[in-house]
Amino acid sequence: MYLKAYFRFFRQLLAFFCVNQMPLPLFRFIAVIGRTRVVANTFGSITILVIFVLSGFTVSRDDIEPWMIWCHYASPMMYGMTAISINEFLDKRWSAPNIDPRIDEPTVGKAFLKARGIFTEDYWYWISIRALIGFSLLFNVCFILALTYLDPFRSSKSIIVEQEDNRESTTKSSSVEKTTGDMTESSASNVESFEGNNKFCVDMEVRNSTNRNGVLPFQPLSLVFENVNYYINMPNVNLYIFIQEQTLLRDISGAFRPGILTALVGVSGAGKTTLMDVLSGRKTSGYLEGSISISGYPKNQATFARISGYCEQNDIHSPNITVYESLLFSAWLRLSKEVDIETRKMAYQPSRERGLPFAVELVANPSIIFMNEPTIGLDARAAAVVMRTVRNTVVTGRTVVCTIHQPILCRWQLK
Repeated sequence: MYLKAYFRFFRQLLAFFCVNQMPLPLFRFIAVIGRTRVVANTFGSITILVIFVLSGFTVSRDDIEPWMIWCHYASPMMYGMTAISINEFLDKRWSAPNIDPRIDEPTVGKAFLKARGIFTEDYWYWISIRALIGFSLLFNVCFILALTYLDPFRSSKSIIVEQEDNRESTTKSSSVEKTTGDMTESSASNVESFEGNNKFCVDMEVRNSTNRNGVLPFQPLSLVFENVNYYINMPNVNLYIFIQEQTLLRDISGAFRPGILTALVGVSGAGKTTLMDVLSGRKTSGYLEGSISISGYPKNQATFARISGYCEQNDIHSPNITVYESLLFSAWLRLSKEVDIETRKMAYQPSRERGLPFAVELVANPSIIFMNEPTIGLDARAAAVVMRTVRNTVVTGRTVVCTIHQPILCRWQLK
Protein backbone atom coordinates (compact mmCIF):
# COMPACT_ATOMS: atom_id res chain seq x y z
CA MET A 1 0.00 0.00 0.00
CA TYR A 2 1.45 3.28 -1.13
CA LEU A 3 0.84 6.69 0.42
CA LYS A 4 -0.88 9.53 -1.38
CA ALA A 5 1.35 12.07 -3.10
CA TYR A 6 0.30 15.00 -0.92
CA PHE A 7 0.91 12.98 2.27
CA ARG A 8 4.35 11.98 1.03
CA PHE A 9 5.05 15.64 0.24
CA PHE A 10 4.36 16.70 3.81
CA ARG A 11 6.46 13.80 5.13
CA GLN A 12 9.35 14.99 2.96
CA LEU A 13 8.83 18.54 4.20
CA LEU A 14 8.91 17.30 7.80
CA ALA A 15 12.14 15.40 7.15
CA PHE A 16 13.80 18.46 5.61
CA PHE A 17 12.67 20.60 8.54
CA CYS A 18 14.14 18.20 11.10
CA VAL A 19 17.39 17.89 9.13
CA ASN A 20 17.63 21.70 9.00
CA GLN A 21 16.91 22.20 12.71
CA MET A 22 19.31 19.57 14.02
CA PRO A 23 22.64 21.28 13.08
CA LEU A 24 21.66 24.68 14.52
CA PRO A 25 21.97 23.76 18.22
CA LEU A 26 24.88 21.45 17.38
CA PHE A 27 27.06 24.27 16.03
CA ARG A 28 25.88 26.66 18.73
CA PHE A 29 27.11 24.09 21.24
CA ILE A 30 30.45 23.77 19.39
CA ALA A 31 30.83 27.57 19.37
CA VAL A 32 30.29 27.75 23.13
CA ILE A 33 32.71 24.88 23.74
CA GLY A 34 35.39 26.47 21.55
CA ARG A 35 34.82 30.00 22.91
CA THR A 36 37.08 31.43 20.20
CA ARG A 37 36.56 31.65 16.46
CA VAL A 38 39.64 29.62 15.60
CA VAL A 39 38.86 26.75 17.98
CA ALA A 40 35.17 26.72 17.02
CA ASN A 41 35.98 26.59 13.29
CA THR A 42 38.43 23.76 13.89
CA PHE A 43 35.99 21.64 15.89
CA GLY A 44 33.16 22.51 13.49
CA SER A 45 35.11 21.31 10.46
CA ILE A 46 36.04 18.05 12.18
CA THR A 47 32.42 17.51 13.28
CA ILE A 48 31.09 18.00 9.74
CA LEU A 49 33.66 15.55 8.39
CA VAL A 50 32.84 12.86 10.95
CA ILE A 51 29.06 13.25 10.65
CA PHE A 52 29.03 12.99 6.85
CA VAL A 53 31.57 10.19 6.60
CA LEU A 54 29.67 8.02 9.09
CA SER A 55 26.17 8.91 7.85
CA GLY A 56 26.13 6.12 5.26
CA PHE A 57 26.35 8.40 2.24
CA THR A 58 30.14 8.40 1.76
CA VAL A 59 30.67 4.94 3.24
CA SER A 60 27.80 2.46 3.10
CA ARG A 61 26.56 0.92 6.34
CA ASP A 62 27.53 -2.53 5.05
CA ASP A 63 31.13 -1.36 4.47
CA ILE A 64 31.67 0.05 7.97
CA GLU A 65 33.73 -2.13 10.28
CA PRO A 66 31.71 -3.89 13.01
CA TRP A 67 33.63 -2.20 15.80
CA MET A 68 32.71 1.22 14.30
CA ILE A 69 29.04 0.54 13.57
CA TRP A 70 28.01 2.42 16.71
CA CYS A 71 29.46 5.60 15.17
CA HIS A 72 27.10 5.12 12.25
CA TYR A 73 24.07 5.04 14.56
CA ALA A 74 25.44 8.02 16.51
CA SER A 75 25.58 10.19 13.39
CA PRO A 76 22.54 12.50 13.17
CA MET A 77 22.83 12.73 9.40
CA MET A 78 22.29 8.98 9.12
CA TYR A 79 18.73 9.43 10.35
CA GLY A 80 18.14 12.39 8.07
CA MET A 81 19.32 10.48 5.01
CA THR A 82 17.30 7.41 6.04
CA ALA A 83 14.07 9.39 6.41
CA ILE A 84 14.47 11.20 3.08
CA SER A 85 15.51 8.05 1.19
CA ILE A 86 12.67 5.90 2.56
CA ASN A 87 10.07 8.54 1.77
CA GLU A 88 11.37 8.78 -1.81
CA PHE A 89 12.16 5.21 -2.83
CA LEU A 90 9.11 3.58 -1.25
CA ASP A 91 6.88 5.58 -3.59
CA LYS A 92 4.72 3.97 -6.27
CA ARG A 93 6.95 5.15 -9.11
CA TRP A 94 9.74 2.96 -7.71
CA SER A 95 7.52 -0.13 -7.52
CA ALA A 96 8.77 -1.78 -10.69
CA PRO A 97 9.88 -5.41 -10.17
CA ASN A 98 13.49 -5.95 -9.28
CA ILE A 99 15.38 -7.91 -11.94
CA ASP A 100 18.75 -7.96 -10.17
CA PRO A 101 19.21 -11.49 -8.78
CA ARG A 102 21.96 -10.36 -6.41
CA ILE A 103 19.52 -8.32 -4.30
CA ASP A 104 16.63 -10.13 -2.66
CA GLU A 105 14.02 -7.35 -2.79
CA PRO A 106 10.73 -7.25 -4.73
CA THR A 107 10.88 -3.65 -6.04
CA VAL A 108 13.49 -1.42 -7.62
CA GLY A 109 13.15 1.15 -4.82
CA LYS A 110 13.84 -1.33 -2.04
CA ALA A 111 16.68 -2.88 -4.05
CA PHE A 112 18.34 0.52 -4.34
CA LEU A 113 17.96 1.17 -0.60
CA LYS A 114 19.40 -2.21 0.30
CA ALA A 115 22.31 -1.77 -2.13
CA ARG A 116 23.27 1.43 -0.31
CA GLY A 117 22.89 -0.13 3.14
CA ILE A 118 19.73 1.86 3.99
CA PHE A 119 16.81 0.35 5.87
CA THR A 120 13.89 -0.68 3.66
CA GLU A 121 11.10 -0.73 6.26
CA ASP A 122 8.72 2.24 6.32
CA TYR A 123 8.70 2.49 10.12
CA TRP A 124 12.34 3.59 10.00
CA TYR A 125 11.08 6.92 8.68
CA TRP A 126 9.37 7.73 11.99
CA ILE A 127 12.31 6.34 13.95
CA SER A 128 14.58 8.74 12.07
CA ILE A 129 12.24 11.70 12.67
CA ARG A 130 12.17 10.99 16.40
CA ALA A 131 15.96 10.62 16.44
CA LEU A 132 16.44 13.99 14.72
CA ILE A 133 14.11 15.69 17.18
CA GLY A 134 15.93 13.99 20.05
CA PHE A 135 19.32 15.16 18.77
CA SER A 136 17.98 18.72 18.48
CA LEU A 137 16.76 18.67 22.08
CA LEU A 138 20.01 17.10 23.29
CA PHE A 139 22.19 19.70 21.58
CA ASN A 140 20.00 22.52 22.88
CA VAL A 141 20.35 21.22 26.44
CA CYS A 142 24.13 20.91 26.02
CA PHE A 143 24.21 24.43 24.57
CA ILE A 144 22.36 25.85 27.58
CA LEU A 145 24.57 23.99 30.05
CA ALA A 146 27.73 25.16 28.29
CA LEU A 147 26.53 28.76 28.40
CA THR A 148 25.75 28.40 32.09
CA TYR A 149 28.95 26.81 33.34
CA LEU A 150 31.73 27.73 30.87
CA ASP A 151 33.48 31.08 31.19
CA PRO A 152 34.97 32.88 28.18
CA PHE A 153 38.70 32.95 27.66
CA ARG A 154 40.31 36.05 29.09
CA SER A 155 43.54 37.65 27.96
CA SER A 156 45.51 39.77 30.40
CA LYS A 157 47.82 41.25 27.78
CA SER A 158 45.34 43.25 25.73
CA ILE A 159 46.10 46.95 25.47
CA ILE A 160 43.26 49.36 24.67
CA VAL A 161 44.34 52.95 24.37
CA GLU A 162 41.09 54.89 24.31
CA GLN A 163 40.88 56.64 27.67
CA GLU A 164 42.43 59.96 26.55
CA ASP A 165 40.17 60.81 23.60
CA ASN A 166 37.81 63.13 25.50
CA ARG A 167 40.64 64.86 27.35
CA GLU A 168 42.63 65.57 24.19
CA SER A 169 39.66 67.04 22.32
CA THR A 170 39.59 70.01 24.75
CA THR A 171 43.34 70.60 25.04
CA LYS A 172 45.12 70.92 21.69
CA SER A 173 48.14 73.05 22.49
CA SER A 174 50.15 70.70 24.75
CA SER A 175 48.91 67.17 24.02
CA VAL A 176 52.38 65.77 23.35
CA GLU A 177 53.80 67.05 26.66
CA LYS A 178 50.81 65.72 28.64
CA THR A 179 50.92 62.23 27.17
CA THR A 180 54.67 62.05 27.61
CA GLY A 181 54.40 63.10 31.25
CA ASP A 182 51.58 60.62 31.96
CA MET A 183 53.45 57.71 30.46
CA THR A 184 56.55 57.92 32.68
CA GLU A 185 57.77 60.04 35.56
CA SER A 186 61.48 59.61 34.91
CA SER A 187 61.57 60.91 31.33
CA ALA A 188 62.18 64.57 30.44
CA SER A 189 60.59 65.65 27.17
CA ASN A 190 61.31 68.69 25.07
CA VAL A 191 58.81 68.94 22.25
CA GLU A 192 59.20 71.43 19.44
CA SER A 193 56.92 71.43 16.42
CA PHE A 194 57.62 73.18 13.16
CA GLU A 195 55.08 73.58 10.38
CA GLY A 196 55.58 74.93 6.89
CA ASN A 197 56.19 73.92 3.28
CA ASN A 198 55.04 70.31 3.82
CA LYS A 199 57.67 69.67 6.51
CA PHE A 200 57.60 69.27 10.25
CA CYS A 201 59.56 67.50 12.98
CA VAL A 202 59.04 66.54 16.58
CA ASP A 203 62.18 66.55 18.73
CA MET A 204 62.04 64.61 21.99
CA GLU A 205 64.96 64.38 24.42
CA VAL A 206 64.92 61.14 26.40
CA ARG A 207 67.12 60.53 29.45
CA ASN A 208 66.66 56.81 29.86
CA SER A 209 67.50 54.79 26.77
CA THR A 210 65.96 51.54 27.99
CA ASN A 211 62.50 50.44 26.97
CA ARG A 212 60.31 51.44 29.88
CA ASN A 213 57.17 49.90 28.40
CA GLY A 214 58.72 46.58 27.41
CA VAL A 215 60.85 43.85 28.91
CA LEU A 216 63.91 43.90 26.62
CA PRO A 217 66.60 46.59 26.56
CA PHE A 218 67.76 47.96 23.22
CA GLN A 219 70.52 50.19 21.90
CA PRO A 220 69.34 53.57 20.53
CA LEU A 221 70.84 54.02 17.08
CA SER A 222 70.94 56.85 14.57
CA LEU A 223 70.83 56.54 10.80
CA VAL A 224 72.74 58.98 8.58
CA PHE A 225 72.67 58.95 4.78
CA GLU A 226 74.60 61.25 2.47
CA ASN A 227 74.41 61.84 -1.30
CA VAL A 228 72.18 58.84 -1.90
CA ASN A 229 71.43 58.16 -5.58
CA TYR A 230 69.25 55.34 -6.83
CA TYR A 231 68.92 54.24 -10.46
CA ILE A 232 66.91 51.54 -12.20
CA ASN A 233 67.22 50.04 -15.68
CA MET A 234 64.58 51.09 -18.19
CA PRO A 235 63.29 48.83 -20.99
CA ASN A 236 63.65 50.04 -24.57
CA VAL A 237 60.01 50.70 -25.41
CA ASN A 238 60.91 53.12 -28.21
CA LEU A 239 63.47 52.24 -30.87
CA TYR A 240 64.40 55.90 -31.41
CA ILE A 241 64.77 56.89 -27.75
CA PHE A 242 67.37 55.02 -25.74
CA ILE A 243 67.17 55.49 -21.97
CA GLN A 244 69.35 53.01 -20.13
CA GLU A 245 68.85 54.29 -16.59
CA GLN A 246 66.16 56.21 -14.77
CA THR A 247 67.10 58.23 -11.69
CA LEU A 248 64.61 57.84 -8.84
CA LEU A 249 66.67 59.45 -6.06
CA ARG A 250 69.28 62.15 -6.58
CA ASP A 251 71.69 63.49 -3.94
CA ILE A 252 69.48 62.79 -0.93
CA SER A 253 71.05 63.46 2.47
CA GLY A 254 69.63 63.40 5.96
CA ALA A 255 69.73 61.90 9.43
CA PHE A 256 67.30 60.04 11.68
CA ARG A 257 68.01 60.35 15.41
CA PRO A 258 66.80 58.30 18.39
CA GLY A 259 63.79 59.68 20.19
CA ILE A 260 62.65 61.65 17.14
CA LEU A 261 59.62 60.93 14.99
CA THR A 262 60.72 61.84 11.46
CA ALA A 263 58.09 62.28 8.76
CA LEU A 264 58.79 62.02 5.03
CA VAL A 265 56.12 64.29 3.55
CA GLY A 266 55.22 64.62 -0.10
CA VAL A 267 52.68 63.97 -2.80
CA SER A 268 52.16 60.59 -4.42
CA GLY A 269 55.14 59.67 -6.57
CA ALA A 270 57.56 61.98 -4.78
CA GLY A 271 59.79 59.07 -3.77
CA LYS A 272 58.98 58.73 -0.08
CA THR A 273 58.51 54.97 -0.15
CA THR A 274 61.46 54.54 -2.52
CA LEU A 275 63.78 56.41 -0.15
CA MET A 276 62.57 54.39 2.83
CA ASP A 277 62.95 51.11 0.91
CA VAL A 278 66.48 52.05 -0.12
CA LEU A 279 67.50 52.99 3.41
CA SER A 280 65.99 49.82 4.87
CA GLY A 281 67.63 47.62 2.23
CA ARG A 282 64.40 46.32 0.72
CA LYS A 283 65.28 47.18 -2.88
CA THR A 284 66.63 44.11 -4.66
CA SER A 285 67.22 45.69 -8.08
CA GLY A 286 68.73 48.87 -9.42
CA TYR A 287 71.93 50.71 -8.52
CA LEU A 288 72.62 52.52 -5.26
CA GLU A 289 75.24 55.20 -4.67
CA GLY A 290 76.11 57.16 -1.56
CA SER A 291 76.91 56.37 2.05
CA ILE A 292 74.59 55.03 4.74
CA SER A 293 75.87 54.68 8.29
CA ILE A 294 74.38 53.44 11.55
CA SER A 295 75.65 55.41 14.56
CA GLY A 296 78.86 56.19 12.71
CA TYR A 297 79.48 52.68 11.33
CA PRO A 298 78.92 51.67 7.70
CA LYS A 299 75.61 49.92 7.20
CA ASN A 300 75.74 46.12 6.98
CA GLN A 301 72.44 44.73 5.72
CA ALA A 302 72.70 41.43 7.63
CA THR A 303 73.15 43.31 10.91
CA PHE A 304 70.70 46.07 9.99
CA ALA A 305 67.91 43.55 9.39
CA ARG A 306 68.16 42.41 13.02
CA ILE A 307 67.97 45.89 14.54
CA SER A 308 65.27 47.39 12.31
CA GLY A 309 61.60 46.85 11.55
CA TYR A 310 59.49 47.74 8.52
CA CYS A 311 55.70 48.21 8.59
CA GLU A 312 54.03 47.78 5.23
CA GLN A 313 51.32 50.11 3.98
CA ASN A 314 48.97 47.16 3.38
CA ASP A 315 48.24 44.46 5.92
CA ILE A 316 49.82 41.26 4.60
CA HIS A 317 49.12 39.11 7.64
CA SER A 318 47.03 35.96 7.40
CA PRO A 319 43.40 36.40 8.50
CA ASN A 320 43.33 32.78 9.68
CA ILE A 321 45.60 33.29 12.70
CA THR A 322 45.07 35.36 15.82
CA VAL A 323 46.92 38.51 16.83
CA TYR A 324 48.70 36.62 19.61
CA GLU A 325 49.88 33.93 17.18
CA SER A 326 51.22 36.57 14.78
CA LEU A 327 53.19 38.29 17.53
CA LEU A 328 54.47 35.03 19.01
CA PHE A 329 55.59 33.82 15.57
CA SER A 330 57.51 37.07 15.00
CA ALA A 331 59.14 36.79 18.44
CA TRP A 332 60.23 33.19 17.86
CA LEU A 333 61.84 34.01 14.52
CA ARG A 334 63.46 37.36 15.25
CA LEU A 335 64.49 37.49 18.90
CA SER A 336 67.83 36.07 19.95
CA LYS A 337 68.20 32.67 21.58
CA GLU A 338 69.18 34.27 24.89
CA VAL A 339 65.61 35.54 25.36
CA ASP A 340 63.65 33.01 27.40
CA ILE A 341 60.24 31.64 26.40
CA GLU A 342 58.21 33.67 28.88
CA THR A 343 59.83 36.91 27.76
CA ARG A 344 59.06 36.09 24.13
CA LYS A 345 55.37 35.75 24.97
CA MET A 346 55.18 39.18 26.64
CA ALA A 347 54.15 41.23 23.62
CA TYR A 348 51.85 44.01 22.61
CA GLN A 349 48.36 43.07 21.45
CA PRO A 350 46.79 46.02 19.59
CA SER A 351 43.06 46.53 19.45
CA ARG A 352 43.14 47.76 15.86
CA GLU A 353 43.86 45.88 12.66
CA ARG A 354 46.22 48.61 11.44
CA GLY A 355 48.25 48.21 14.63
CA LEU A 356 49.08 44.58 13.91
CA PRO A 357 51.96 45.22 11.44
CA PHE A 358 53.44 47.74 13.87
CA ALA A 359 53.12 45.32 16.79
CA VAL A 360 54.69 42.47 14.80
CA GLU A 361 57.74 44.66 14.15
CA LEU A 362 57.83 46.10 17.66
CA VAL A 363 57.82 42.66 19.29
CA ALA A 364 61.22 42.02 17.66
CA ASN A 365 62.64 44.88 19.80
CA PRO A 366 64.13 46.95 16.94
CA SER A 367 66.12 50.14 17.39
CA ILE A 368 64.96 51.66 14.06
CA ILE A 369 61.40 51.37 12.73
CA PHE A 370 60.21 52.33 9.24
CA MET A 371 56.47 52.89 8.75
CA ASN A 372 54.86 53.32 5.33
CA GLU A 373 51.65 55.37 5.56
CA PRO A 374 50.58 54.28 9.07
CA THR A 375 47.31 56.28 9.00
CA ILE A 376 46.13 55.67 5.44
CA GLY A 377 42.55 54.48 5.17
CA LEU A 378 41.72 55.31 8.81
CA ASP A 379 39.26 57.79 10.22
CA ALA A 380 40.39 60.54 12.60
CA ARG A 381 39.84 58.54 15.78
CA ALA A 382 41.51 55.33 14.55
CA ALA A 383 44.44 57.35 13.19
CA ALA A 384 44.81 59.06 16.58
CA VAL A 385 45.00 55.66 18.30
CA VAL A 386 47.70 54.45 15.91
CA MET A 387 49.74 57.66 16.15
CA ARG A 388 49.50 57.66 19.95
CA THR A 389 51.10 54.21 19.91
CA VAL A 390 53.80 55.44 17.53
CA ARG A 391 54.48 58.48 19.71
CA ASN A 392 54.75 56.35 22.84
CA THR A 393 57.30 54.21 21.01
CA VAL A 394 59.32 57.28 20.05
CA VAL A 395 59.48 58.39 23.69
CA THR A 396 61.28 55.16 24.59
CA GLY A 397 64.26 56.27 22.52
CA ARG A 398 63.71 54.41 19.26
CA THR A 399 64.28 55.93 15.84
CA VAL A 400 60.96 56.04 13.96
CA VAL A 401 60.54 57.11 10.32
CA CYS A 402 57.10 57.53 8.69
CA THR A 403 55.87 58.47 5.24
CA ILE A 404 52.69 60.53 4.96
CA HIS A 405 50.74 62.42 2.31
CA GLN A 406 49.02 65.05 4.42
CA PRO A 407 50.41 65.96 7.87
CA ILE A 408 47.09 66.56 9.60
CA LEU A 409 48.03 67.93 13.01
CA CYS A 410 45.00 66.52 14.80
CA ARG A 411 46.04 63.03 13.72
CA TRP A 412 49.68 63.44 14.61
CA GLN A 413 48.75 65.29 17.81
CA LEU A 414 51.39 67.96 17.45
CA LYS A 415 49.19 70.94 18.10
